Amino acid sequence: MMSSELELDPKDNCLLVIDVQNDYCHDQGAFGQMGIPLQGIQSMVRRLVPFIEEVRQTGVMVIFIRNQHSEWDDSPTWLTRRRRRGAQKVVPVCVEGSWGTEFYQVNPTPADRVVVKHRYSAFIDTDLDLILRSRKISSLVLTGVATNVCVESTARHGFMKDYRVTLVEDCCAATSPEEHQGTLLNIGKFFGDVARAETVLAALRGEAIHSAVTAAVK
Repeated sequence: MMSSELELDPKDNCLLVIDVQNDYCHDQGAFGQMGIPLQGIQSMVRRLVPFIEEVRQTGVMVIFIRNQHSEWDDSPTWLTRRRRRGAQKVVPVCVEGSWGTEFYQVNPTPADRVVVKHRYSAFIDTDLDLILRSRKISSLVLTGVATNVCVESTARHGFMKDYRVTLVEDCCAATSPEEHQGTLLNIGKFFGDVARAETVLAALRGEAIHSAVTAAVK
């Protein structure tokens, strides 16, 4: 871990809240039905809800990412992901128009934007990049589910599109601690900064707090 001071300007930052939806987080959602452990994800969401509100108060733009699938965008290759999860029971996830696609305990306001995606990365075939460039955003603060899949995919893609990436380690979660920690290590080494919510908020408020931040290799 590299010790450095995190500097974030609210004017050019955007908070991304990725895939915090019933099918990934609720006990009765698709992951719950497949027997995937959700305690870590649900605990994270309880931290994420107040974090979103505190970020809003700094003036940072907030974008919610919603995952959604239908017969119109489910290719044969994409459908193979279902059997890769290792779950004994296969349940369709985030079907368009279903309860499972609805947000779980987080609520976009009229001032926020919702971007619908159909693949792991929020940049693939969406208008996310256009929105960010139009608003002159150059830095992304990433939160959500799952750390090692859609959050990491979006972080990698964002970095390679020249956005500065900050991953909020205690406001994202995976279905196992090992998967979560693996992404923290990977992002911190190669794709961005990794910091806790309190450090991110202090940086957005302009408070000079020197703390441990995992910084990407330049």
